[in-house]
Amino acid sequence: MTIFKVFAGHYWSDGGALMGVLPYAIWKDKIKTDERRRQKMDLNLLLIVSENRRILVDTGLGNRLSDKQRDIYQPSDFALPQALGELGFRDIDITDVIMTHLHFDHAGGIVTSFGEHEDLTFPKARYWIQKDEWEIAKNPDGLNQAAYSFDHQLSMLNQKGRVNLIEGEVEIAAGVRCVKCGGHTHGSQYVQIQTSDAFYIYAGDIIATKFHTSLAITSAYDICRADTFKAKKDIYSRLKQHNGYLLLDHDTKYWEIPITDLRV
Repeated sequence: MTIFKVFAGHYWSDGGALMGVLPYAIWKDKIKTDERRRQKMDLNLLLIVSENRRILVDTGLGNRLSDKQRDIYQPSDFALPQALGELGFRDIDITDVIMTHLHFDHAGGIVTSFGEHEDLTFPKARYWIQKDEWEIAKNPDGLNQAAYSFDHQLSMLNQKGRVNLIEGEVEIAAGVRCVKCGGHTHGSQYVQIQTSDAFYIYAGDIIATKFHTSLAITSAYDICRADTFKAKKDIYSRLKQHNGYLLLDHDTKYWEIPITDLRV
């Protein structure tokens, strides 16, 4: 089994929202922001290649953002197809897609615009999604209304794709486990990978950047800070047990961090 970082581009997100309850006065000199206090966020996806399986984790922003979204988030071009191509893979080579959750910066690449038509980006893939996440995306309550766009991002997957709704902790391939944790969203999950010689956890937005490795720092986007806190403790416990590596989905400098380098 081999893992690869897949760079799908970047965008800019509100710095205050990313830092949650942490006051601006504490983080303003530590985090670089633009004139609108937005922080640059890379889209660091994960590709797991094992025997006849090619498992992608998350899909990035895609290329179907509205003009309003482009103004707010200032996204780069959708770099996922090129990044996969540089690794020697095509869209039809992807056999599985694990969704850590279904916010637009992770689920936007499920569907791609090809000029005059739109289609699933990975037409042969099975999608592994926590049931709770799928249900809240399909029928969001008042708290989550603005967080999901089922008709825009997920309806085609619902009609044409192969959606595998899972619950809790599930091994989807030898050495690859989806672990439901909640916290960031109702059905957030992280991905645990055991290769022949190393152990990794791709934490998704539970630990989006190195700054978020602190147990107490959580995003304002998290629906339950307490569950995010618990998820971090569980992730660190598993990493310490296996002397493993944390993989960061949004950091612009750091990707793979040994647990021994973190003060947790």
